[in-house]
Amino acid sequence: MLYQEKPDLKDQPTNAQLIRSSIIAVATAIVLAVAVVLPAEYAIDPTGAGRVLGLTEMGEIKNQLQEEWEADQQHSDAPDFLQTVAQGVLSLIISPAHAQDSGAWTDEVEFTLQPGDTNEVKMTMNEGDVVEYEMVVTGGRVNFDLHGHGGGDSITYEKGRGSTGSDGAFTAAFPGAHGWFWRNRDSEAATVTLRVRGTYSEFRQGE
Repeated sequence: MLYQEKPDLKDQPTNAQLIRSSIIAVATAIVLAVAVVLPAEYAIDPTGAGRVLGLTEMGEIKNQLQEEWEADQQHSDAPDFLQTVAQGVLSLIISPAHAQDSGAWTDEVEFTLQPGDTNEVKMTMNEGDVVEYEMVVTGGRVNFDLHGHGGGDSITYEKGRGSTGSDGAFTAAFPGAHGWFWRNRDSEAATVTLRVRGTYSEFRQGE
């Protein structure tokens, strides 16, 4: 039978010692919170120690990034949502200028891009004009940029990398030339077929 010597009560910490240890632990936690956690997380530095240790700058950067993210959410998400709604409504109520019926594609173009080749298709549109499109890529993949420019303004509606096709609709944000730029970054030739319908006054390849 294993015998263990009973600890002497004199070796046990007293109530006063336990209270003192607890007070020291709480005080240490408060000091760390004020000198380290608050500056690093919230850029709050009442003691100045956070600035010396470089922690306050870390907190300021976090706050700045949070503010920028919130600003982006307010200024980009809402317009994107409203634009999507507007595109849906306008596509229902606006009769395409070039189409004889709403189900017909009014213009279609097909071309082949060898590796490294580029091409453009542009439409002349007024602000608020809506165009629906269908793009099919066969034999390879392409990079494309659906954008617009005019009167000193420019906008990107959609980008694609290694794309084999896309479809949808967009609303001209301002008067000018709106359309696609393609580049074949693949190792083989790619054939692009583009069909469009909507409100525009000119459809052309190249600038």
